[in-house]
Amino acid sequence: MWVQSCSGIGYLFGSISPVIKSTMGYTQRQVALLGVAKDLGDAIGFIGGSLCEVLPIWVVLLIGVFQNFVGYGLVWLSISHTIPTLPLWLLCICIFVGTNGETYFNTGALVSCVQNFPKSRGPVVGILKGFAGLSGAILTQVFAVINAPNQASLIFMVAVGPSIVITALMFIVRPVGGHKQVRPSDSSSFLFIYSVCLILAAYLLGVLLLQDLVNLSESLVTILTSLLIILIILPIIIPILLAFFSEPISQMEESLLLESRKQESSKSDQDGNEAIFSEVEEEKTSEIDLLSGTERQKRMAHLQAKLFQAAADGAVRVKGRKGPRRGEDFTLMQALVKADFWLMFLSLVLASGSGLTIIDNLGQMCQSLGYDNTHIFVSMISIWNFLGRVGGGYFSEVIVRNYAYPRPVAMAVVQVIMAIGLFFYAMGWPGEIYVVSVLIGLGYGAHWAIVPAAVSELFGLKSFGALYNFLTMASPAGSLIFSGVIASGIYDYEAKLQNSLREQNMGPLFKIPLGDEEALTCYGTICYSITAAILSGLCIIAVVLSLIVVHRTKRVYTQLYGKSCI
Repeated sequence: MWVQSCSGIGYLFGSISPVIKSTMGYTQRQVALLGVAKDLGDAIGFIGGSLCEVLPIWVVLLIGVFQNFVGYGLVWLSISHTIPTLPLWLLCICIFVGTNGETYFNTGALVSCVQNFPKSRGPVVGILKGFAGLSGAILTQVFAVINAPNQASLIFMVAVGPSIVITALMFIVRPVGGHKQVRPSDSSSFLFIYSVCLILAAYLLGVLLLQDLVNLSESLVTILTSLLIILIILPIIIPILLAFFSEPISQMEESLLLESRKQESSKSDQDGNEAIFSEVEEEKTSEIDLLSGTERQKRMAHLQAKLFQAAADGAVRVKGRKGPRRGEDFTLMQALVKADFWLMFLSLVLASGSGLTIIDNLGQMCQSLGYDNTHIFVSMISIWNFLGRVGGGYFSEVIVRNYAYPRPVAMAVVQVIMAIGLFFYAMGWPGEIYVVSVLIGLGYGAHWAIVPAAVSELFGLKSFGALYNFLTMASPAGSLIFSGVIASGIYDYEAKLQNSLREQNMGPLFKIPLGDEEALTCYGTICYSITAAILSGLCIIAVVLSLIVVHRTKRVYTQLYGKSCI
């Protein structure tokens, strides 16, 4: 959680870019190129995911620290004129390298915790991704305490702050042995951490609004930031209580744990040597799915014994397996030939790409509707993004654990919520900017709690880092098309149309030159209503793709959680 609190460096680009623009004398188009470099650095994380399979986690985190420190360190040196001014292309490379460092932080934290908490993947991923979403607000609040003489110091803090924190933690964050089964105290432990998350989100939102409405003194800002740091540190109470004040594990529990490990090892050996169990699994009838867990195991054992005997007598020929099956460990290349993986990727492109498009254009959407304090809505959608990530992990875990529904069901639900929010905006109903901020923030954030957990269940933990980081490319890929082509194209068209109508009504003296991109502005709901309608339709298509994945994977979840999926 502490690593993730420093892993959202990309969220600070909106605060860094004005400093770079004014200091370097860049145009808005040149700043946009730096933004593209930042998005690419944030998206290309499969290298870190692949390295997690062959290197210790601390080495992966150290690579991220080096990239972050060097990349943003060079940007700060150039902005502060400590070194000769870097050309635009080199500054793009520095921002790409620096932002790419956060993918190593994300990967190291997620891979470690998913392996350490295999029975609670949804809550763990939701909490971690939630803290990554809040990191921009956390770092901004810490910077407010420093009271630096200029905004360029924020770049220095981005280069140095996360590097110090993660260097201090890199030998602690790692996959560990020990008790990986569900503890009786897990529910209360996660409930406590969820409570801290909700309090932290509410506190940050309150502080942001207070700072916007009231001119706070330095001492009060220091007190508010100190309380923020206490809230971030507070969850350490859980491991302290479990380590020093909980009852030791009894010999019976230890023997059960050892037996469980032996069974898992035996199961993996059987899966590696023979395909008979998988063949029988594929031939199961619906009647077997309706049996209780014990009866199903007996029936399966009987069928397997008959198949073994028939194979020994030469009555049947058992085919060798062609790669792993869903629920087993896949490499990235093996997953790339599976339809389920690409269906999830396309669903993400459509839904999370739509969400990122709204997030990237939220400032202009607010301006087009006549709102002056656009940063309030930007902060609001960040908080709801955080709550979506935390809540999405909890919600998906409930439907999997209690009802054995496939986790992609939760994907479909949040995509419906996003479609409703976008349709509400497209219709121009009252309060549309509030509704779209809340629903898109929740839906977009929930995706990044649900998808990693689902990938680990369907394609295993062995190459989880590489699989997860490949899927993260879906969001910027969708945004590149939806924002860079659809949203901007419609906005420019409506702005030019309004400019021409203004000229007809008021005369040529009121004409805004079409070549002046800074002055060409669109006003009214129409600027983004068509875009919102298109994105709403794309989210509905994403729902269909997610439901296809649900249908194809329900048997896997039946086997994982021991209940029949409806």
